[in-house]
Amino acid sequence: MDKKFKKRFIAGAVCPKCKAQDSLLLFFENGVERIECVDCGHTQSQTEAQVAKAGVKQNDVIGVFKPE
Repeated sequence: MDKKFKKRFIAGAVCPKCKAQDSLLLFFENGVERIECVDCGHTQSQTEAQVAKAGVKQNDVIGVFKPE
C-alpha cells in the first residue's frame, strides 16, 4: 500500500545540488524518509532503519537528514 504523508518544508535548509535555501520538502513514502527540492527537483532518501540508526524515533523529530 502506497502511503504518502504530508510534505513539510525544512526551514533554513539548503539544497545540496542547486544551493537554494528554504526549497527542501521532507516527507515519508512507504517507510522511506525523502527530501525533494522544489526548485531543481533533486531528491534524496533514507530508510527508517537509517533514521533509527541515527538514534531518533520517527515521531520524535520531523526528520534527520544529512545531505551528501
